[in-house]
Formats: sequence, structure tokens, C-alpha cells
Amino acid sequence: MAMFAAARRFSGVLRSFCSLVPSVYSGSFTVTPIYRLSSFHISQRQISIGYIQKPFQFLGSTSSGLCFSITNRVAPLLQNILQQQVRTAITYSLRKGKRKTVKPVIKRFLRLHCGLWLRRRAGYKKKVWKKSAKRMKRLREHVFCNKTQSKMLDKMTTSFWKRRTWYANDPYQKYHDRTNFHL
Repeated sequence: MAMFAAARRFSGVLRSFCSLVPSVYSGSFTVTPIYRLSSFHISQRQISIGYIQKPFQFLGSTSSGLCFSITNRVAPLLQNILQQQVRTAITYSLRKGKRKTVKPVIKRFLRLHCGLWLRRRAGYKKKVWKKSAKRMKRLREHVFCNKTQSKMLDKMTTSFWKRRTWYANDPYQKYHDRTNFHL
């Protein structure tokens, strides 16, 4: 889905390449810059014929062939660019091969003893000046991570961070145990 959206965005660039194909077969072509202040005329004698024909052998004489070939070449690259970044780094120690704690997890999340993880809403510190008071209130609240996120965060931390903690005046003390949860 993201690949097709990216292909749609680059359709203007691809159309500019399609206009060059028929003129390559006619013997010479003109490259016109965007501002049309000047144009270059390159004759076929300056460019070797084998160099031109090898990339275009499978295309035929239609201009749509070049568009499809460029799309097919660019699509795998765009797939990597358009993916959303994910921090799933599970690090291991070099000496014993044990898992190490990922420090940003400890800074950004809070683990309750029942296994749930708490986090702030995304974007609560970004562009605060243009957000309304209601939206800022929504962003300030803490929410639970889902099951897959909790599993991943458990893998990214060691048993030291999973043990029960007793803090003085802990606002989350009543939430550490699930009273309505029966196995």
C-alpha cells in the first residue's frame, strides 16, 4: 500500500523520463531543463550505441515500458525508506551473552508489577504552542501499552527492572496488582 502511494508521488518524475525513450531510438535526443533557458543536443555519435540499447532492449518502442522498469527498480528501495522507525533493539553482553537493558525503555516507560507498561502519549512535548488546552490535557495522560508492545519491552529489560518496587508516596501503588484479574 505504501509502495503504491510512493509511486503515485513520483509519477511526475517518471513521466519526465518517459518522454526521452522514443527520441533515443530516432538517433538523437534533446534534454530540456526545467527552466527551459537552454537545451543540450547530443548526437548518437557521442554516445555509443551499445550503451544506449542495452538498458532499453527489454522495453520495446513504447514509452510506458521505461516507466514500469523505473518503478520496478525504485519500488524495493522506497519500501525501506517509507517504513516507520521501530526501536526493537535487544542487546546482549559480549562476555556472557546475557541480555542487556535498553536505557531509553527505562526512561520512557513505567512497568507495573502485574506486567503492564505505562507510557505518555506521543507528541506531548512537540509543538506545544499550537495545541489547544484540551488536546494538551489528552496528551498529558498516561496510557497502557498493548500486549505486543509489553512483550517487546519485557525483552528489552532485565529481571532487575521487573522486580517489585516500593517507593514512598508512589502514585501508582494501587495499580501494581490487578485485583479484578483471576487466572
